[in-house]
Amino acid sequence: MALKTLQDLFVDELKDVYDAEHRITKALPKIIKGATSKQLTQALQDHLRQTEEHVERLEQIFEECGDTPTRKTCQAMVGLLKEGDELLEEKGPESVRDAAIIAACQKVEHYEMATYGCLRTWAQLLGFEEATRLLQQTLDEEGNADKLLTRCSEQLNVEAVDGGTEDGETEDEDGNTPQAVTVGRRGSSTGGTGRTNGRRKA
Repeated sequence: MALKTLQDLFVDELKDVYDAEHRITKALPKIIKGATSKQLTQALQDHLRQTEEHVERLEQIFEECGDTPTRKTCQAMVGLLKEGDELLEEKGPESVRDAAIIAACQKVEHYEMATYGCLRTWAQLLGFEEATRLLQQTLDEEGNADKLLTRCSEQLNVEAVDGGTEDGETEDEDGNTPQAVTVGRRGSSTGGTGRTNGRRKA
């Protein structure tokens, strides 16, 4: 397809992200099954429902543009999901596995945020008012999903430093180990390890 106008580019990218969202919808159930943190599992389940809505919104946008919803293979998403799938096959402590899942999912989120940001701006320039609104709504939801994954990672990443609970520690009903770890906004942490910001106390 020759990209002669901004609208040609807009529709081409719509097809790309339409394919990406379909692939994410198919991949998320396996990722959810591989997660062990209750907080992470819930976040992924919520985002699966949102992704299904994103697909429906894209179909509405195609309609406004006078095009039939069509998928164009999103090579970037193929690569990102393949990388995530390979991580799921790795063996290791649950906390490390969950940290890897979050990293893989945030790579996907950041790609989508960049794509939807461009599409929103192009829709605005092309005068597609409803498309602009729908794309902004999806962009906001992708950003919120990324922030939620960051919050999930704050404790999981700290647990993963020492391999989580693999060496026999048990978790309470909130998923915390007996020696609770508190994570600050800037990544500082204190706990039973006697470390602050990765350095041992004197």
